[in-house]
Amino acid sequence: MCGRFVVANAGSELVGVLRVDVEGDDLPAPSFNIAPTAPVAIVLDSAKEEPPVRRLETARWGLVPSWAKDPKIGARAFNARSEELEDKPMFRGALHKRRAIIPATGYYEWKTTPDGKIPHFIHPADEQPMFFAGLYEWWKNPALGEDDPDRWLLSFTILTRDSIGRLGSIHDRMPLFMDPDHADAWLDPTTDNVRDVLDAAHDAAPAIADTLDDHVVSKAVGNVRNNGPELIEPVED
Repeated sequence: MCGRFVVANAGSELVGVLRVDVEGDDLPAPSFNIAPTAPVAIVLDSAKEEPPVRRLETARWGLVPSWAKDPKIGARAFNARSEELEDKPMFRGALHKRRAIIPATGYYEWKTTPDGKIPHFIHPADEQPMFFAGLYEWWKNPALGEDDPDRWLLSFTILTRDSIGRLGSIHDRMPLFMDPDHADAWLDPTTDNVRDVLDAAHDAAPAIADTLDDHVVSKAVGNVRNNGPELIEPVED
């Protein structure tokens, strides 16, 4: 799973090779302890424009489907198993029409040991951004008027898969990593073979995982109120 992650850059520094056309207003500031329900910058291709326009927009972490009666449902949908998307009504529609990439600096995972759970920071060895596959949804708040700018909520979930190699020794699930080529195919709203794209990214993810570094970090990361660059610094195991 992925329950906390880090975005240490903002705007074009964050997305790099994904060639974003438009950056939204009021993008979130860098954060070293992002938890579910927090605002996050995500990349999506707007299918309402022709040709599609690639956007970097602010979204809330935790998918709220359009049919939800209450946005609180999103707190339970911050991750989605990539193997089960077609079987889940919450994710099925977004899989075919609303796919996203979540750029990140790295993420945290907790390893279970005889001495308790130990947090690790997992990140690219070359310090370049990493990309998680995701889905997004728009939810309309029926309690707000048509002209209220907060009526529409953009939210997202991060896809996961089984862990492999060294990462598997830390936790049995990991985000579905994507390289830029797979990210381009994943974002394309015109693709008709979404499962083929997803399966190809699934097969390529272990190679990306093998390039990642990890180290033990302070247990202070467990408290979402703590947020600073010291959280990703190595500590003695």
